[in-house]
Amino acid sequence: MTANWATFTEAEPELARLAEDRFGAFSHHVLATLRKDGSPRTTGLEVRFLGGELWLGMMPDSLKALDLRRDPRFALQANPGEGQSMGGGDVRIAGRAIEVEDPAVKAGYSEEVEPPEPFHLFRTELTEVVRTYVEDDKYLVVQIWQPGEPLRTIKRT
Repeated sequence: MTANWATFTEAEPELARLAEDRFGAFSHHVLATLRKDGSPRTTGLEVRFLGGELWLGMMPDSLKALDLRRDPRFALQANPGEGQSMGGGDVRIAGRAIEVEDPAVKAGYSEEVEPPEPFHLFRTELTEVVRTYVEDDKYLVVQIWQPGEPLRTIKRT
């Protein structure tokens, strides 16, 4: 089961806001895709939250774009920032990236983002959003959201 960003935001507005803030704190994040042989590839990436979607834009024929065309599964991790503070916690998103070929949709994205042309554009379908943070300098808290499931919170010392 998958869901777009708007569905996630409706189901868990506070976690969605925290995730957007975390991704908004820095420009570059880490995207994991799968190579032809099935091994992982990690690369830097900028993301955008627009119109109820989480978008991934990429340079033409970049390896990550070719990976996603072949196998749409991805994992995305917010840039943790400098040092060890992890302000706002660690946020990871997993799902499927679906390439958008519709010229009108790409034009709308271009108006908002002004990416270098040409570019690949992928819309995401989420399978999981995870936030990990430290509470009261004592507990490691992990929040896990999956489409159609209630938010799970795991707390350990």
